[in-house]
Amino acid sequence: MRIPPTVSLCYNGEKFHQEPLKERNPMAIKPKTTPIYQTSVFTFEDLNELEAYFEQPSTAYMYTRFANPNSDELAAAVKALEQGAGAVVTSSGMSAILTAVLTYCESGDHLLCAEEIYGGSSVLLSRELRRLGIGVTYVPLEDMDDVSPYVTEKTKMLLTETMTNPFLNVQDIQQLASQCRRLGLKLVVDNTFATPVLTRPLTLGADMVIHSVTKYLSGHSDVTAGVVVAQTEPDGSRAQEIVVHYGLNLSPFESWLAARGLKTLHLRVKQHSANALAIARYLERHPRVKKVYYPGLPSHPQHQLAKRQGNGLFGGMLSFVIDDDPDTVNRFMRALTLIPFAPSLAGVQSSLSHPLKTSHRALTPEKRKKLGITMGLIRLSVGIEETEELIADLEQALDSIAD
Repeated sequence: MRIPPTVSLCYNGEKFHQEPLKERNPMAIKPKTTPIYQTSVFTFEDLNELEAYFEQPSTAYMYTRFANPNSDELAAAVKALEQGAGAVVTSSGMSAILTAVLTYCESGDHLLCAEEIYGGSSVLLSRELRRLGIGVTYVPLEDMDDVSPYVTEKTKMLLTETMTNPFLNVQDIQQLASQCRRLGLKLVVDNTFATPVLTRPLTLGADMVIHSVTKYLSGHSDVTAGVVVAQTEPDGSRAQEIVVHYGLNLSPFESWLAARGLKTLHLRVKQHSANALAIARYLERHPRVKKVYYPGLPSHPQHQLAKRQGNGLFGGMLSFVIDDDPDTVNRFMRALTLIPFAPSLAGVQSSLSHPLKTSHRALTPEKRKKLGITMGLIRLSVGIEETEELIADLEQALDSIAD
């Protein structure tokens, strides 16, 4: 039988000493970091306290699917960064997209989506939402300056990315917002690549912003999460209802991890951006590289827009093209020693991906060909390592595929 302790080890600022064990006052506990509320349910004193909760749910917690201190902390932090009025965190970036669409659309409605978008988003819209009776039309990049020919009486919203995946084309959010207001559409922007450090779409007129928190906001490749931030409180409340009713909520532990990672976002994004710009400049000069896609390069078609909209930063994502040959791509990947092949992005460690075989493999061959997603296209998520070490690794890998 274990005998409970009768003394407590205390520290008075100079030395440790033992004192008789006393019950500590919970109200006196003031942790600098929010504890993890790893619980599925919260308790009530009696029926009166329960009724008080239902009268004012924001004053207490009942069930983690409805709300939890950790998920609320994360939502509030991202809401502040994006300067929104309402926010809710979700179980993944995909569930954030679903939440945003269902906030504005129902069966029989129609939405527009930029043609160049993350492949998973395209699959969700084209396959799953069509099963729910929500139609989608994809707008080519060259037509985004005027989407009115694609609008029908059923069209409710336009979905786009601040920077497109994988070619880093930059959308003029202010111009799109002006269009959408004129056409009576809601503008939803996936701001994952840019982050609020570069661009805050809500301040440029967007109605809703979504993120895959898995990526830059969390930043350490150890969380799967999403977030939805609305420009108005009613839209934020509706998004929260969808998360609750569809069970799209995020767990307390992952909320805590993401909130911890978010604290270094500004520092990380600045280093991601500095490294990516240096690498893009290096790759643009390399004879084995056919093309580099990075908005920080003057050769990028939206360089000036990216400079203005990104506050002088261009993010940590870039894509480049080598020989359009599977063996060449494989040799290049195997030769890298610091940069792993990992089909995700935005961690503190650099990684590369292959859009044809990962993020965009579900698209039809015709669609991939139209977008320019070929065998030789490599997407590079630039981390925060020493720039010189990353360039040296890329150089020896590119040397390995020389004729």
